[in-house]
Amino acid sequence: MQKGMRLNDGHITYLALLAKKDGTRRGCLSKKSSDNTKWHSKWFALLQNMLFYFENDSSSRPSGLYLLEGCVCDRAPSPKPSLSAKECLEKQYYFTVTFNHDNQKALELRTEDVKDCDEWVAAITQASYRNLATEHETLMQKYLHLLQIVETEKTVAKQLRQQIEDGEIEIERLKSEIAGLLKDNEKIQSNPEVPPSDDDTEIKKIKKVQSFLRGWICRRKWKTIIQDYIRSPHAESMRKRNQVVFSMLEAEAEYVQQLYILVNNFLRPLRMAASSKKPPITHDDVSSIFLNSETIMFLHQIFYQGLKARIASWPTLVLADLFDILLPMLNIYQEFVRNHQYSLQILAHCKQNRDFDKLLKQYEAKPDCEERTLETFLTYPMFQIPRYILTLHELLAHTPHEHVERNSLDYAKSKLEELSRIMHDEVSETENIRKNLAIERMIVEGCEVLLDTSQTFVRQGSLIQVPMSEKGKITRGRLGSLSLKKEGERQCFLFSKHLIICTRGSGGKLHITKNGVVSLIDCTLMEEPEGTDDESKGERSGQDTEHLDFKVMVEPKDSQPYTVILVASSRQEKSAWTSDISQCIDNIRCNGLMMNAFEENSKVTVPQMIKSDTSLYCDDVDIRFSKMMNSCKVLQIRYASVERLLERLTDLRFLSIDFLNTFLHSYRVFTSADVVLDKLITIYKKPISAIPARSLELFFASSQNNKLLYGEPPTSPRASRKFSSPPPLSITKTSSPNRRRKLSLNIPIITGGKALDLAALSCSPNGYASMHPTMSPFSKTTLDINKLYVSSTMTSKIPDEGEGFICFVSLLVEFSLFSFNNGMVVSSCRELDNNRSALSAASAFAIATAGANEGTPTKEKNGDKEFVIRRAATNRVLNVLRHWVSKHSQDFELNTELKMRVIGFLEEVMHDPELLTQERKAAANIIRTLTQEDPGDNQVTLEEILQMDCKTEPFESHSALEIAEQLTLLDHLVFKVIPYEEFFGQGWMKNDKNERTPYIMKTTKHFNDISNRIATEILQWDDVNMRVAVIEKWVAVADICRCLHNYNAVLEITSSLNRSSIFRLKKTWLKVSKQTKTVIDKLQKLVSSEGRFKNLREALKNCDPPCVPYLGMYLTDLAFIEEGTPNYTEDNLVNFSKMRMISHIIREIRQFQQTAYKIDYQPKVAKYLLDSSTVLDEDSLYDASLRIEPKTSS
Repeated sequence: MQKGMRLNDGHITYLALLAKKDGTRRGCLSKKSSDNTKWHSKWFALLQNMLFYFENDSSSRPSGLYLLEGCVCDRAPSPKPSLSAKECLEKQYYFTVTFNHDNQKALELRTEDVKDCDEWVAAITQASYRNLATEHETLMQKYLHLLQIVETEKTVAKQLRQQIEDGEIEIERLKSEIAGLLKDNEKIQSNPEVPPSDDDTEIKKIKKVQSFLRGWICRRKWKTIIQDYIRSPHAESMRKRNQVVFSMLEAEAEYVQQLYILVNNFLRPLRMAASSKKPPITHDDVSSIFLNSETIMFLHQIFYQGLKARIASWPTLVLADLFDILLPMLNIYQEFVRNHQYSLQILAHCKQNRDFDKLLKQYEAKPDCEERTLETFLTYPMFQIPRYILTLHELLAHTPHEHVERNSLDYAKSKLEELSRIMHDEVSETENIRKNLAIERMIVEGCEVLLDTSQTFVRQGSLIQVPMSEKGKITRGRLGSLSLKKEGERQCFLFSKHLIICTRGSGGKLHITKNGVVSLIDCTLMEEPEGTDDESKGERSGQDTEHLDFKVMVEPKDSQPYTVILVASSRQEKSAWTSDISQCIDNIRCNGLMMNAFEENSKVTVPQMIKSDTSLYCDDVDIRFSKMMNSCKVLQIRYASVERLLERLTDLRFLSIDFLNTFLHSYRVFTSADVVLDKLITIYKKPISAIPARSLELFFASSQNNKLLYGEPPTSPRASRKFSSPPPLSITKTSSPNRRRKLSLNIPIITGGKALDLAALSCSPNGYASMHPTMSPFSKTTLDINKLYVSSTMTSKIPDEGEGFICFVSLLVEFSLFSFNNGMVVSSCRELDNNRSALSAASAFAIATAGANEGTPTKEKNGDKEFVIRRAATNRVLNVLRHWVSKHSQDFELNTELKMRVIGFLEEVMHDPELLTQERKAAANIIRTLTQEDPGDNQVTLEEILQMDCKTEPFESHSALEIAEQLTLLDHLVFKVIPYEEFFGQGWMKNDKNERTPYIMKTTKHFNDISNRIATEILQWDDVNMRVAVIEKWVAVADICRCLHNYNAVLEITSSLNRSSIFRLKKTWLKVSKQTKTVIDKLQKLVSSEGRFKNLREALKNCDPPCVPYLGMYLTDLAFIEEGTPNYTEDNLVNFSKMRMISHIIREIRQFQQTAYKIDYQPKVAKYLLDSSTVLDEDSLYDASLRIEPKTSS
């Protein structure tokens, strides 16, 4: 049994008498009895925070005592009186004293006077030692302030006394001088022979007064000068400079302390643990996690000591030489920054070991860490170089131009910025390599092609692979079936050189399928495959996957050809896949074609042409390059003028898919669509301008074409374009003598499925050409051209030795090397329906090859090259337009004038007499894409859902799975319609954000509405058990959403549970099961913003679309990029590096937008989630929370 508390009875009696005599408030009140039935009149006295009550005013001992510290006193309404006591109760006024202590009943009092009641309430409310303590603290602060004033006044008084003493001494001196002067005057007056000189006396007096005034004016002038300087901008700038230096010292001290904690609390203990008998971590892992952080700590300790020593001599210190010493040693940051992401991955992998995780939590629990994790400490060095740059920027802003340190600090800033750029480039390149390695590690069998550092990741996603029958025909009957969707689902990864097709196992690992590593150089892409007979067409037409499949025909050099048929989930996704695949193929094929075709006559290869063109790697006034190369092995652009960007877009020697995507995403920031289209039209009409003059000089290697290079009319009839109705495509007759030539040549028949290896061509001494023997993909036999003579159906006259290359190029481009996407992308299987047989093609090709010998005139050679350039220019223009139209269709939907201009230009292109069949088909396909309406993915839209009239059913009538699926469907519908133009310029943070970024604002509103819906559903139940059941059901919904890759819904639910109105429900959370709390912790850790959403980014990296990411994460990244880097440099150059970073984020967002969920729409569940009629706002939610669980004293 607990003993009662002992109180000093005598002391309490003394306090009671003191209260009765000198209390703050005294008087007679009625107190309600403990059984709440009667009222007893007592005499109350209030002293400080103690309320005594006596039986009457003459009692000497109190009947009771109430301690009022922390209580709440309020007026209380009068109870409803009975009929008999109505008149009596009208004169009573009630108030209540509520105590914060548990299980203590409130004190109910009443009085007969309303004024008396208010005064008692006010007195009890103010009866608190806490107020006295606050008042005492305030008085103490005032007292200390007065003491400072007194000390200041004493000092001033002492100075004044000193001045008075000095003045008295000066007065005494002046008196003595006056006395001496008086004596002299008396002597003069007593001597009548020497009359006094009044002028000398007056002059002396004037001089004395002048001297006094001169000194006073000088002092005033100096005082004015000093005061003016103190108020001058220079002094203000120097004060700010001092503040920057002192802040830098504090920041450096804090950074050294962070490194010290990292090394002493984590690195060194883990090294010791790695040397134990049962090590929880290996020494290699410790080195991989901490990298060279210990060396960085030693460096900054030395720098900090030097900085402190310099501060001691402030303000005459010199800082620049310290940075001169520090700069060469900061290169050690390159290793840390380059491997930082890898170290975090190793740490996450080690945390899966329970022993290591337990040990790490012990280290993180140390007081020095202040609840910061190891990841936080490992992130600090990442920001040190940018912090130095910002500090130097601020220091230079407050350093005058004539200051002795100005040049040295400017040099240090430039060196740090250069180091920062190098580190950024290395991180970008390393991230691409790590992305490839991460995918390679997920593949069980491994994948050697991903170990190639030149492989650039392009996109990934889920596609359905259609199986082929044993006879090689497509099993179209199963297309669209549920079993095929399950069995044929593949995880596809597109790189710049390969397409990887995998299946995903139950454990999340990937397995490469048969023929799953597809080399793009051996591929032909067919976007609109057609059946081989009417039956297959009939079967296909009834399927819901019509127009969603595309074919990749692979013809490897060392194995049998095969075909891969893939089906996308929507037209938009198919367009994205085919566009990227075709662009990758174009990069490989076009580069190889230009190299080989140009090399034959000019003896200058494309790499030599690029190497000779200094504009591609040397900085100039209108362009700056980074140290990183793109997929074409050309330096990436960091800053450039608009003209140089357009020049790179139309450079026929190469085209990086990364550059094309970035340009088409961001061109609206620095130019307009009309300017881009005008440039494409110019390149089409004047293709020679697409290659810089220096490279053309090397390419043509002849003075006869100088006029062509510098814009004068070309001499070759094919150097300019003429437009008319398209004639039949055939080889024109030549003026050579009619001769026949026998050829001994083994040659493959070249079509769109295979690229010609022009490098294999070699001229023999007798003028004949030979090729390596190869099997024809059509006839499967070797064709002996010796048995063939060329008839006049193709060319009535056999070309002379100087004209063979023309026929070679014509047939080369006709048979798909210069077809759309360099012959690798065709729109139909029937690509050889041009009234040309394989035999005639082989014959003409052999004759053309035989004619390409040393005797070819220079003029004809150059004409052939001009023809190649025109074909490449046409292909480039069509390729860019196709990419633009298919992946950025909204540009043309919103701009009708631009759309009509493109259509008009393409119709003009189709009337070019030199246009090839596949080029004409490509132009027609682009026109068809522009003019036809997109049927979409047949998925219901959010607007249609809102317009549907459906009865809303309560929360408990829906299962957690139904809610999770419909919530995922709604979230993706809202997310996928956001146009990427809204991601530029931080429009969502502007005052007119609803006009500039309406879809982003709709997404934000949808997020908040769902969060309010969840909170409302929890708080509408008064029964605590029902609230617990609702919370556990919503947690189950969140976990299902995690499995559906709907991380936006996971954050909607977890953020709703963390709201103050829900989080404060202690009684409710006490009854929530431990398992549910564990799931909540796991979900909150997944979507935590710690480390820039580190865990969420890792989950997104490893998940396969469809997926709904949290949009706020990307908006944070975009805001960071926009705030940190301007769109233009000081030289008015476009910051293309910034555009590239934004483009990468947009591409990731669009990848998730394009893949739709295969979830059936359920109107009742969706209507419940979108119904806002019963949803409460923030204030109403908190009021409801207080109603069901009122506040209690702690």
